[in-house]
Amino acid sequence: MHMNADQTLLVLASASPRRRELLSQLDLRFTVSAADIDETPHAGEAAEAYVGRLAREKARVVASRHPGAWVLAADTTVALGAELLGKPRDAEEAQAMLTRLSGRTHDVYTGVALAGRHEETLVVRTRVTFRALSAGELSWYAHSGEPLDKAGAYAIQGRGGFLVASVEGSTSNVVGLPLGETVALLERAGVPLPWRAS
Repeated sequence: MHMNADQTLLVLASASPRRRELLSQLDLRFTVSAADIDETPHAGEAAEAYVGRLAREKARVVASRHPGAWVLAADTTVALGAELLGKPRDAEEAQAMLTRLSGRTHDVYTGVALAGRHEETLVVRTRVTFRALSAGELSWYAHSGEPLDKAGAYAIQGRGGFLVASVEGSTSNVVGLPLGETVALLERAGVPLPWRAS
């Protein structure tokens, strides 16, 4: 497909409404094209390697459908020590995850990958400490519906903000897209940004 100069050349390879919102805050013109890939971790795969690999795979799959575009993808996971905490299947699994995170510090890793015109992958880590939570707080939040499509079973930008005692590093990384690092990546790749003439 021939792309005219005025067509959007940045594609977000993600179905995540949170990533769409974060990228939209930068006044970037982009389209959305989600990638459906196998997200099973490899045996013994560390969190940093896992999110980097998934982001890269998502970006490459979507780049193959959008020749000439910059394709941005991301993947986020929560790690408690060496264990990866993905998205809970139901409220009970969410409550079990949150109970384990209560009163402890965990790491949130997001892999960000660009493919197509420029290929580069980076991984950002943020350390998040939860308050010591009561059984009532844990049950109420786990059954609120909010945790179900979130890695680690919480949304820092939503109701889940009350769980958090402190954040060390990028807060947008915990939401799903580290904005500072993503902007630097787009700048290195030559993506037209609203504050810079294309």
